[in-house]
Amino acid sequence: MPVKSFKPYTPSRRNMVSADYSELTTDRPEKSLTVGLRKSGGRNNTGMLMVRHIGGGHKQAYRLIDFKRDKLGVPGKVVTIEYDPNRSARISLVHYADGDKRYILHPIGLKVGDAVMSGPEAELRPGNCLPLEKIPDGSFIHNIELIPGKGGQMVRSAGGQAQLMGKDAGYAQIKLPSGEIRKVLSRCLATLGQVSNIEHDSIVLGKAGRSRHLGIKPTVRGTAMNAVDHPHGGGRGKSKGGNHPRSPWNQLAKGKKTRNKKKIWGWMIVQDRRRAQGG
Repeated sequence: MPVKSFKPYTPSRRNMVSADYSELTTDRPEKSLTVGLRKSGGRNNTGMLMVRHIGGGHKQAYRLIDFKRDKLGVPGKVVTIEYDPNRSARISLVHYADGDKRYILHPIGLKVGDAVMSGPEAELRPGNCLPLEKIPDGSFIHNIELIPGKGGQMVRSAGGQAQLMGKDAGYAQIKLPSGEIRKVLSRCLATLGQVSNIEHDSIVLGKAGRSRHLGIKPTVRGTAMNAVDHPHGGGRGKSKGGNHPRSPWNQLAKGKKTRNKKKIWGWMIVQDRRRAQGG
């Protein structure tokens, strides 16, 4: 996905970098695969604010993505490559031989007219979905299941790819984009290839308005608040020392271990992502 910059005819345009969307083949989604999306504003079912800095934004229709890839043995054909406002990756509309239509995450190298298939007998090429036990070691994969049949939960964002390191005793070892190496049951499905839109991290919004269109509200520094509103607030003039960084609810914000050591899945992590980065 190429990106484009602009002539600086306004201050906000000077540093703005945007996608050029040249890879898209249509600007209209498949209506039967969309549902209405209601804004939460970061609030739960009781109206209490659970996540700050969420609100507003442009109206969106949610595209129903086939993360399960459970059309086993049924060939499909890529019809369109589309933009999805709900995720950073591009999506592809697939028409299957039995008449079914589904959206899948669009991998690099998949073009309109290409064939895709899911199942143990599928060919080893981008966009096809197979059990990990049928994928050769060293292959790059995405949309990886954690529980067989539940659907892909890992490596789904733009440019994401994991590497299958090896298989042993019913488990596959996968190196994730974070550097973490973890075990996954070999019966779990994964899709071959790398997720599209690899230059997504090069995009520069350039102005506050584009953040508001995305539903992101401004973030106020704790030191700019009053003492009643934040642990960093108050004081005469600026005060930075003597108080470790904390959240608005007075929890330590840097360095505090938050993962529960009693989690039953902890043994499946072979190499921690922090150790992989040398931290």
